[in-house]
Amino acid sequence: LKDARRIAIMENVMNPTNVGAIFRSAAALNMDAVLLTPGCANPLYRRAIRVSMGNVFLIPWTYFGEEAEGGKYVVCDNVTWPAEGMELLKELGFKTAAMALSDDSVSIDDARLMAEDKIAVILGNEGEGLEESTIEMCDYTVKIPMANGVDSLNVAAASAVAFWQLGNR
Repeated sequence: LKDARRIAIMENVMNPTNVGAIFRSAAALNMDAVLLTPGCANPLYRRAIRVSMGNVFLIPWTYFGEEAEGGKYVVCDNVTWPAEGMELLKELGFKTAAMALSDDSVSIDDARLMAEDKIAVILGNEGEGLEESTIEMCDYTVKIPMANGVDSLNVAAASAVAFWQLGNR
C-alpha cells in the first residue's frame, strides 16, 4: 500500500462471482489494490478468476489474515479487523468510505470524497452489508443515489459505480 491512493476492501463478500466482478472493476477503474477479510470467497477460485477475466492476477491483493478468537480478523503483526485495521489505514493516510445505506450517508459524488488524496472503499456482504462496527469506524458512509424506488445495487455493481467515481483522479 506504500504508493496506493485508491484501494478496495471486501468484508465477507462470499459469492465468487461477486468477488471476481469486483476485481475486474477494480483493475479497470483505477483501484491500486484489493484487501479481503477471511470471510470472502477466494479470488483464486475458478469462477472468480473467470468472472474477473484474469484480473485477479493483475491487481495487487491480499487477505487480512486468519480469523482469530472472538470473530476478529488478524492482519500482519496481530492487527485485528476492523478496529486495528482501520487504525492502520489511517496511519497510512487513507480516509475510509463505507458503502452503506444509512441516514447519515453522503452521496457518491460528494465533493469531500472527491477531494481526498487517499481513499479506501469498503464493500460489504451481499445480504447483510458491512458490519455495524466497520461503518461506525469509517470516515464516510457513502450511498449511490437510486431511482424508481430501488433501494440498492448488488455489491459488484455498486463497486463499479464507486470505483468509477472515486478512481478517476
